[in-house]
Amino acid sequence: MSGPNASRRLHPAVPMDVTLTLGVLQRGHADPCVRVTPEGVWLTRRVDAEGAAAPASLLVRRAESAVRPSPIRVEAWGPGAQAAVAEAEALLGLHDDGWAAFEDLLTSGGQRLPHHVASARRTRPGLRLPAHGRLAEQLVTVVLEQKVTHDQARHGWRQLVRAVAEPAPGPAPRGMLLPPDPRAVLRVPSWDWHRFWVQPAQAKAILQVAERAEAVDRLGRQVRPGDVAATAELARRLQSLPGIGAWTVAEALQRSHGAADLVAVGDFHLAHHVGQVLTGRRVDDEGMLRLLEPWAGHRQRLVRMIGLSGERRERFGPRLAPEDHRRR
Repeated sequence: MSGPNASRRLHPAVPMDVTLTLGVLQRGHADPCVRVTPEGVWLTRRVDAEGAAAPASLLVRRAESAVRPSPIRVEAWGPGAQAAVAEAEALLGLHDDGWAAFEDLLTSGGQRLPHHVASARRTRPGLRLPAHGRLAEQLVTVVLEQKVTHDQARHGWRQLVRAVAEPAPGPAPRGMLLPPDPRAVLRVPSWDWHRFWVQPAQAKAILQVAERAEAVDRLGRQVRPGDVAATAELARRLQSLPGIGAWTVAEALQRSHGAADLVAVGDFHLAHHVGQVLTGRRVDDEGMLRLLEPWAGHRQRLVRMIGLSGERRERFGPRLAPEDHRRR
């Protein structure tokens, strides 16, 4: 492996589980832009460097321990290498000091939780909420997940990235590519969206985001990751974009800004699962929000703990098998 163009050694004061934290940015195991490997997590990025978007490949190496504070080495290649390593703390969620208040709530006993949920934080103290920073890019990936199956969403993302393929700088793992440039997305012909298994409404919303990508990212940069009130206002403003609703905004900001309090209302499974874990019965979105209300400011943190609690979602009905019209 050739030497990096830039590198840093971070010394976080808290435990840091690199894989668990950054894994939510990966869209399936074959994601061309995020890859989890034995050495750490690789990400390809377009970072702001001297007023322009510069490409970079970033390797965040695993810490020696995921349950106690340990040094983390970050390495980057490409024209945007220096800017990419400079953003490492935010990417890893190390800007966010809200976990201490959340842990105080857990240990105070003021809010009762099932034991396996409360203990999830004790067994996974290295989980953070990442702040990827590229809001328009995260919106595109989430739009591809609107009202489709997991396989459709992952296929659409892979095909879009490959259609406008730009190789990742440096010794990134084979098959890794840079995220799509918004200008290239606008040049994708309509028949290719059909071939990607992307629905017309999704393609239209993605093009709306791509057309406004510069303005969207500028808005995103004005909000400091971890600022709950400002993130909520940003979520409200983003919903003025055609095809972008509350679910899409929450899912995107959870990844771009480490949004600790935004819950994905409108998710097909989430409310049922939260209700099942916390009360033993399924609830709707309103019921979920009532259950999460005592955890205001930390609702997404609690949702992550529920996801790590080990309780599986109940499944009802046959598995959805959408028709494939790509060759018609």
